[in-house]
Amino acid sequence: MKRVLILGGTGFVGRHLCEKLTREGWRVTVPTRRAANASHIQMLPGLQVAVGDVHDPATLTRMVVGHDAVVNLIAVLHGTEASFGRTHVELVQSLARACAASGVNRLVHISALGVDDRQSDAAPSMYLRSKARGEAALKAAAQASGLALTVLRPSVIFGDGDKFLTLFARLQGLLPVLPLACAQARFQPVWVEDVAQAVLRCLQTPATIGQTYNLVGPEILTLQQLVQLAARAGGVNHGRGRPVLPLPAGLGRLQAWLMEWLPGAPLMSRDNLDSMKIDNIAHDGLPGLQALGLTPTSVGTVAPTYLGHIDHHGTLQRLRQSAGR
Repeated sequence: MKRVLILGGTGFVGRHLCEKLTREGWRVTVPTRRAANASHIQMLPGLQVAVGDVHDPATLTRMVVGHDAVVNLIAVLHGTEASFGRTHVELVQSLARACAASGVNRLVHISALGVDDRQSDAAPSMYLRSKARGEAALKAAAQASGLALTVLRPSVIFGDGDKFLTLFARLQGLLPVLPLACAQARFQPVWVEDVAQAVLRCLQTPATIGQTYNLVGPEILTLQQLVQLAARAGGVNHGRGRPVLPLPAGLGRLQAWLMEWLPGAPLMSRDNLDSMKIDNIAHDGLPGLQALGLTPTSVGTVAPTYLGHIDHHGTLQRLRQSAGR
């Protein structure tokens, strides 16, 4: 029976991936700083929760030992240059060393759409630059030590429990008009179940070793179109949604700056806006879900199945707490 270590297994994608892997008979280990963070997955058959800090290299090496493969899902959306570097660069460097020291050769790494191997330092945001440096570190380790690496680059991920469409549906339930920065930024959203299935296919298929895949859905939509879709799917204003007010660039940055000063994780940061300066769509010719034998799922098909159950009487504080989880 195969054993896999899932870094970030307590998160949004991790929950869906753990369910898939355990159904397929994998033995799954999920590290977490606090056991309570894994309460929603710890009852899955064949899943073990390991309490510890994966940012500590010695702890990470001990956790890797005894597994056949590792999947890295850990990422942050907000922070400083240092915090992005710690999560997206230093952690994966430690992970590559831990795999080499433990004799664990197989690694599937979740990166991000928008990473450009050729111009990593030219990316417009700290998030994308750090993601690119992390990819580069793993690919260098693969060349040096023979690490069997597969990199997956998803667009924005939607599905039950997401922090994207759910957030915008709830905001429109609270506000009469939704001011929106970067309204014309384009995305190719991918369903969380398709992402989880792609990881499973990579673990099962040796031919995916050494490959990089773009994980995207079948539709290209602007941010404004996605916000409006979220409102309709969530039944806001009897399915009509609220007016969306696109903001000019200056006002959008001012709005994001003000959000950064509020306590807790921001709903939107200036670095998020910087990431949206380049379209979050597949345009580099890399293989996608179809190359893994999967058919991408439309956001319009899935969104009503979970957004339709949203309670629109929540508070802004609850939204901000949700965005920070």
